[in-house]
Amino acid sequence: MTDQTSSTTTFEEDAATDQNAAVRSKPAARQATNRKRQPQYNVVLWDDDDHSYDYVELMMRQLFGHSSSMSYSIARTVDSSGRAICMTTTLEHAELKRDQIQAFGPDALIERCDGSMKASIEPVPGE
Repeated sequence: MTDQTSSTTTFEEDAATDQNAAVRSKPAARQATNRKRQPQYNVVLWDDDDHSYDYVELMMRQLFGHSSSMSYSIARTVDSSGRAICMTTTLEHAELKRDQIQAFGPDALIERCDGSMKASIEPVPGE
């Protein structure tokens, strides 16, 4: 029979080791919460007379993953107000979504339509 006491640690030693590891990791955890938040930007869709509600709703569902009701609400807002915010996100993501809107293509339901809708990005006020 071999002596196992030399190769094992006591419960108290294990607890002390775990506690010391926890103390060492706390500064790293604090650093993660002190990160500066990235500024936010709105993706703005602009109204025109060459695109239908169906077009806007389809685009919102495909590009942004919005629900049917949210897509309809955006179509109604852009029609009545001249503009609608589709998403609020980081600058890089906002630029991508703006570019996707502007590359979505013409509305097949409106014969005179010759291209995509216009979109822009703008900083969120107070950011």
